[in-house]
Amino acid sequence: MKESPSLRDLCLRHCQLLRIPITPNELDAILDRADKESLSHLKFLDLLLGQQATGRRDRSIERRIRAAQFEERKLLQTFDWKFNPQIDRLQIEELASGDFIRRHSNLIVVGQAGVGKSHLIQAIGMRACAVGYRVLYRTSAKLLNELNASLADKSLPLRLRHYQRPELMIIDEFAFDKVERLESPESAHLLYKVIVARHRRRSTALLTNIDFEAWADYLGDPPLAMALLDRLVEGAIIIKIKGRSYRASKAITPKPSENQAP
Repeated sequence: MKESPSLRDLCLRHCQLLRIPITPNELDAILDRADKESLSHLKFLDLLLGQQATGRRDRSIERRIRAAQFEERKLLQTFDWKFNPQIDRLQIEELASGDFIRRHSNLIVVGQAGVGKSHLIQAIGMRACAVGYRVLYRTSAKLLNELNASLADKSLPLRLRHYQRPELMIIDEFAFDKVERLESPESAHLLYKVIVARHRRRSTALLTNIDFEAWADYLGDPPLAMALLDRLVEGAIIIKIKGRSYRASKAITPKPSENQAP
Protein backbone atom coordinates (compact mmCIF):
# COMPACT_ATOMS: atom_id res chain seq x y z
CA MET A 1 0.00 0.00 0.00
CA LYS A 2 1.37 3.42 -0.98
CA GLU A 3 2.25 5.60 2.02
CA SER A 4 0.38 8.92 2.24
CA PRO A 5 2.56 12.02 2.00
CA SER A 6 3.37 13.73 5.29
CA LEU A 7 1.87 17.10 6.17
CA ARG A 8 5.35 18.59 5.64
CA ASP A 9 5.53 17.19 2.10
CA LEU A 10 2.02 18.44 1.38
CA CYS A 11 3.04 21.93 2.47
CA LEU A 12 6.06 21.80 0.18
CA ARG A 13 3.81 20.73 -2.70
CA HIS A 14 1.44 23.60 -1.94
CA CYS A 15 4.35 26.04 -2.04
CA GLN A 16 5.52 24.56 -5.32
CA LEU A 17 2.03 24.84 -6.82
CA LEU A 18 1.77 28.46 -5.66
CA ARG A 19 5.28 29.14 -6.98
CA ILE A 20 6.66 30.03 -3.57
CA PRO A 21 10.35 29.10 -3.90
CA ILE A 22 10.93 27.66 -0.43
CA THR A 23 13.27 24.69 -0.04
CA PRO A 24 12.75 21.72 2.31
CA ASN A 25 15.68 22.88 4.43
CA GLU A 26 14.20 26.37 4.76
CA LEU A 27 10.85 24.94 5.79
CA ASP A 28 12.50 22.63 8.33
CA ALA A 29 14.42 25.54 9.85
CA ILE A 30 11.23 27.59 10.25
CA LEU A 31 9.36 24.59 11.73
CA ASP A 32 12.19 24.00 14.16
CA ARG A 33 12.22 27.65 15.27
CA ALA A 34 8.45 27.71 15.63
CA ASP A 35 8.62 24.64 17.86
CA LYS A 36 11.45 25.94 20.04
CA GLU A 37 10.00 29.44 20.46
CA SER A 38 6.33 28.41 20.63
CA LEU A 39 5.51 30.88 17.88
CA SER A 40 1.94 31.85 17.06
CA HIS A 41 0.33 30.73 13.82
CA LEU A 42 0.59 34.26 12.39
CA LYS A 43 4.26 34.59 13.32
CA PHE A 44 4.95 31.23 11.69
CA LEU A 45 3.22 32.41 8.49
CA ASP A 46 5.23 35.64 8.58
CA LEU A 47 8.48 33.68 8.80
CA LEU A 48 7.36 31.35 6.05
CA LEU A 49 6.16 33.97 3.58
CA GLY A 50 7.87 37.21 4.62
CA GLN A 51 11.32 36.45 3.24
CA GLN A 52 9.85 35.16 -0.02
CA ALA A 53 7.65 38.26 -0.38
CA THR A 54 10.61 40.56 0.30
CA GLY A 55 12.73 38.77 -2.29
CA ARG A 56 9.98 38.99 -4.90
CA ARG A 57 9.42 42.68 -4.15
CA ASP A 58 13.14 43.44 -4.44
CA ARG A 59 13.34 41.62 -7.77
CA SER A 60 10.34 43.58 -9.08
CA ILE A 61 11.94 46.87 -8.05
CA GLU A 62 15.19 45.90 -9.74
CA ARG A 63 13.33 45.05 -12.97
CA ARG A 64 11.60 48.43 -12.95
CA ILE A 65 14.89 50.25 -12.32
CA ARG A 66 16.58 48.43 -15.21
CA ALA A 67 13.60 49.15 -17.49
CA ALA A 68 13.78 52.86 -16.60
CA GLN A 69 17.30 53.08 -18.11
CA PHE A 70 18.60 55.78 -15.79
CA GLU A 71 21.99 57.19 -16.68
CA GLU A 72 22.99 56.81 -13.03
CA ARG A 73 21.30 55.28 -10.00
CA LYS A 74 21.11 58.43 -7.94
CA LEU A 75 19.71 58.58 -4.38
CA LEU A 76 18.33 61.47 -2.36
CA GLN A 77 20.46 60.28 0.55
CA THR A 78 23.63 61.11 -1.42
CA PHE A 79 22.50 64.56 -2.59
CA ASP A 80 24.47 67.48 -1.15
CA TRP A 81 21.64 69.55 0.31
CA LYS A 82 24.04 72.09 1.82
CA PHE A 83 25.66 73.11 -1.47
CA ASN A 84 22.56 74.91 -2.78
CA PRO A 85 20.47 75.34 0.39
CA GLN A 86 17.70 77.15 -1.49
CA ILE A 87 16.54 73.78 -2.87
CA ASP A 88 13.46 72.83 -0.85
CA ARG A 89 14.27 69.39 0.55
CA LEU A 90 10.75 68.86 1.92
CA GLN A 91 9.27 69.54 -1.52
CA ILE A 92 11.67 67.09 -3.16
CA GLU A 93 10.90 64.42 -0.55
CA GLU A 94 7.18 64.94 -1.19
CA LEU A 95 7.74 64.48 -4.93
CA ALA A 96 9.67 61.30 -4.17
CA SER A 97 6.57 59.86 -2.49
CA GLY A 98 5.09 59.54 -5.99
CA ASP A 99 1.82 61.29 -5.18
CA PHE A 100 2.18 63.62 -8.17
CA ILE A 101 2.45 60.53 -10.39
CA ARG A 102 -0.76 59.13 -8.94
CA ARG A 103 -2.48 62.43 -9.79
CA HIS A 104 -1.04 62.39 -13.35
CA SER A 105 0.59 65.77 -12.68
CA ASN A 106 3.61 66.92 -14.66
CA LEU A 107 6.85 68.20 -13.17
CA ILE A 108 9.01 70.88 -14.77
CA VAL A 109 12.42 71.74 -13.31
CA VAL A 110 14.24 74.80 -14.65
CA GLY A 111 17.82 75.56 -13.72
CA GLN A 112 21.29 76.10 -15.09
CA ALA A 113 23.57 73.15 -15.75
CA GLY A 114 25.25 71.64 -12.73
CA VAL A 115 22.78 72.64 -9.99
CA GLY A 116 21.70 69.05 -9.38
CA LYS A 117 18.57 68.67 -11.52
CA SER A 118 19.53 65.30 -13.00
CA HIS A 119 20.56 63.87 -9.64
CA LEU A 120 17.26 64.89 -8.06
CA ILE A 121 15.01 63.64 -10.85
CA GLN A 122 16.77 60.30 -11.14
CA ALA A 123 16.53 59.88 -7.37
CA ILE A 124 12.81 60.67 -7.57
CA GLY A 125 12.54 58.14 -10.39
CA MET A 126 14.31 55.51 -8.30
CA ARG A 127 11.84 56.07 -5.46
CA ALA A 128 8.96 55.82 -7.93
CA CYS A 129 10.27 52.43 -9.07
CA ALA A 130 10.46 51.34 -5.43
CA VAL A 131 6.78 52.09 -4.79
CA GLY A 132 5.63 50.28 -7.92
CA TYR A 133 5.52 52.85 -10.73
CA ARG A 134 6.94 52.20 -14.19
CA VAL A 135 9.47 54.87 -15.14
CA LEU A 136 11.32 55.73 -18.36
CA TYR A 137 14.32 58.06 -18.46
CA ARG A 138 15.50 59.76 -21.63
CA THR A 139 17.69 62.70 -22.43
CA SER A 140 16.02 64.97 -24.94
CA ALA A 141 18.75 64.15 -27.47
CA LYS A 142 18.21 60.40 -27.18
CA LEU A 143 14.45 60.83 -27.31
CA LEU A 144 14.65 62.84 -30.54
CA ASN A 145 17.08 60.35 -32.09
CA GLU A 146 14.68 57.49 -31.34
CA LEU A 147 11.69 59.43 -32.68
CA ASN A 148 13.47 60.38 -35.89
CA ALA A 149 14.58 56.78 -36.39
CA SER A 150 11.03 55.53 -35.88
CA LEU A 151 9.78 58.09 -38.37
CA ALA A 152 12.28 56.79 -40.91
CA ASP A 153 11.35 53.12 -40.48
CA LYS A 154 7.61 53.85 -40.13
CA SER A 155 7.42 52.54 -36.55
CA LEU A 156 6.37 55.87 -35.01
CA PRO A 157 2.94 54.67 -33.74
CA LEU A 158 4.63 51.76 -31.95
CA ARG A 159 7.26 54.07 -30.49
CA LEU A 160 4.62 56.52 -29.23
CA ARG A 161 2.76 53.67 -27.51
CA HIS A 162 6.04 52.67 -25.87
CA TYR A 163 6.46 56.21 -24.50
CA GLN A 164 2.85 56.32 -23.34
CA ARG A 165 3.05 53.27 -21.05
CA PRO A 166 5.25 54.40 -18.13
CA GLU A 167 3.45 56.19 -15.31
CA LEU A 168 6.42 58.58 -15.19
CA MET A 169 8.49 59.63 -18.19
CA ILE A 170 11.55 61.77 -17.51
CA ILE A 171 12.89 64.00 -20.29
CA ASP A 172 16.24 65.36 -19.16
CA GLU A 173 18.48 68.00 -20.75
CA PHE A 174 15.70 69.63 -22.77
CA ALA A 175 17.28 72.36 -24.94
CA PHE A 176 20.72 70.73 -24.70
CA ASP A 177 20.11 69.01 -28.04
CA LYS A 178 20.35 71.78 -30.63
CA VAL A 179 22.32 69.64 -33.07
CA GLU A 180 19.82 66.77 -32.99
CA ARG A 181 16.92 69.19 -33.38
CA LEU A 182 18.47 70.97 -36.35
CA GLU A 183 19.21 67.67 -38.10
CA SER A 184 15.48 66.96 -38.37
CA PRO A 185 12.87 69.66 -39.01
CA GLU A 186 10.28 67.23 -37.60
CA SER A 187 11.85 67.07 -34.13
CA ALA A 188 9.61 69.65 -32.47
CA HIS A 189 6.46 68.05 -33.90
CA LEU A 190 7.61 64.59 -32.80
CA LEU A 191 8.25 65.82 -29.26
CA TYR A 192 4.79 67.38 -29.28
CA LYS A 193 3.28 64.01 -30.22
CA VAL A 194 4.90 62.40 -27.17
CA ILE A 195 3.52 65.07 -24.84
CA VAL A 196 0.04 64.85 -26.36
CA ALA A 197 0.04 61.04 -26.06
CA ARG A 198 0.71 61.35 -22.33
CA HIS A 199 -1.40 64.43 -21.61
CA ARG A 200 -3.71 63.87 -18.60
CA ARG A 201 -3.00 60.12 -18.73
CA ARG A 202 0.52 59.92 -17.35
CA SER A 203 3.06 62.14 -15.60
CA THR A 204 5.93 63.71 -17.51
CA ALA A 205 8.95 65.29 -15.83
CA LEU A 206 10.92 67.71 -18.01
CA LEU A 207 14.25 69.25 -16.99
CA THR A 208 15.63 72.23 -18.84
CA ASN A 209 18.17 75.03 -18.56
CA ILE A 210 16.04 77.57 -20.46
CA ASP A 211 13.04 79.42 -19.11
CA PHE A 212 9.63 79.28 -20.75
CA GLU A 213 9.96 82.48 -22.79
CA ALA A 214 12.91 80.95 -24.70
CA TRP A 215 11.03 77.80 -25.79
CA ALA A 216 9.63 79.36 -28.96
CA ASP A 217 13.09 80.33 -30.18
CA TYR A 218 14.54 76.94 -29.27
CA LEU A 219 11.81 74.92 -30.98
CA GLY A 220 11.71 77.27 -33.96
CA ASP A 221 7.90 77.24 -34.07
CA PRO A 222 6.17 79.70 -31.70
CA PRO A 223 2.60 78.30 -32.09
CA LEU A 224 3.86 74.75 -31.53
CA ALA A 225 5.95 75.87 -28.55
CA MET A 226 2.87 77.50 -27.04
CA ALA A 227 0.78 74.35 -27.55
CA LEU A 228 3.53 72.16 -26.08
CA LEU A 229 4.01 74.43 -23.10
CA ASP A 230 0.27 74.69 -22.52
CA ARG A 231 -0.08 70.92 -22.18
CA LEU A 232 3.00 70.53 -20.02
CA VAL A 233 2.26 73.28 -17.50
CA GLU A 234 -1.45 72.54 -17.05
CA GLY A 235 -1.66 71.55 -13.40
CA ALA A 236 2.10 71.00 -13.33
CA ILE A 237 4.52 71.39 -10.45
CA ILE A 238 7.14 73.94 -11.52
CA ILE A 239 10.46 74.23 -9.71
CA LYS A 240 13.06 76.86 -10.58
CA ILE A 241 16.50 76.27 -9.15
CA LYS A 242 19.08 79.02 -8.94
CA GLY A 243 22.46 78.25 -7.50
CA ARG A 244 26.05 77.30 -8.02
CA SER A 245 27.23 74.50 -10.28
CA TYR A 246 28.49 71.37 -8.53
CA ARG A 247 30.75 70.49 -11.45
CA ALA A 248 32.20 73.98 -11.71
CA SER A 249 32.96 73.99 -8.00
CA LYS A 250 34.95 70.79 -8.36
CA ALA A 251 37.02 72.06 -11.27
CA ILE A 252 40.69 72.13 -10.40
CA THR A 253 42.49 75.38 -11.11
CA PRO A 254 45.91 74.51 -12.55
CA LYS A 255 48.79 75.72 -10.43
CA PRO A 256 51.45 77.86 -12.13
CA SER A 257 54.62 75.93 -12.92
CA GLU A 258 57.87 76.78 -11.22
CA ASN A 259 59.22 78.32 -14.41
CA GLN A 260 56.12 80.45 -14.97
CA ALA A 261 56.50 84.09 -14.06
CA PRO A 262 54.18 85.26 -11.26
